[in-house]
Amino acid sequence: MEQAVSLLANFQGVFIEAGCDEAGRGCLAGPVFAAAVIFPKDYYNPVLNDSKKLSEKKRMLLRPIIEQEALAFAVASVSAEEIDRINIHKASYLAMHKALDLLSISPEYLIIDGNKFIPYQTKPYSCIVKGDGKYLSIAAASILAKTYRDDYMHGIAKDYPDYDWFNNKGYPTIKHRQAVLNLGITPHHRKTFRIKDPQLPLF
Repeated sequence: MEQAVSLLANFQGVFIEAGCDEAGRGCLAGPVFAAAVIFPKDYYNPVLNDSKKLSEKKRMLLRPIIEQEALAFAVASVSAEEIDRINIHKASYLAMHKALDLLSISPEYLIIDGNKFIPYQTKPYSCIVKGDGKYLSIAAASILAKTYRDDYMHGIAKDYPDYDWFNNKGYPTIKHRQAVLNLGITPHHRKTFRIKDPQLPLF
């Protein structure tokens, strides 16, 4: 498994740097979450990696370690209702902006997972494709965003057991799509997503 490599010295020799990532962009239901993490300049953790490459158990074990060892971290979300209003792309960047607003330390440089970003204030930034597998602060942000979002979905899953959110976390699994087709949408669904289109494949 490719480990996240600490290449942060490219910027951290000069700047206080925050890594940012989101979770839940491709879901049919629930908020999109984002996190921002600032680590010490020489920080290294060989276990940290892209959250999608780690088991749920490992993500949950890493979360308190990240929160204890980071200089600063924050997690924020944007609701399904807001996603419908402004679209998922803008909502993902808004969630990142909200997380950055909550940091107890103001970063001087941002590294963002992916290839696009809406500028935050006047902070310089770099977009890094698959950055959650290359930079420790982005990997940590991906883990925090994912685990906090999973906790949220677990919290609402008990009220809508037919949609299997405890297992699928709102992603478009066969069981989730079938429940939407049979039962309709809930207040937590993203109404602008084509979730009731029977022509879409049942992933």
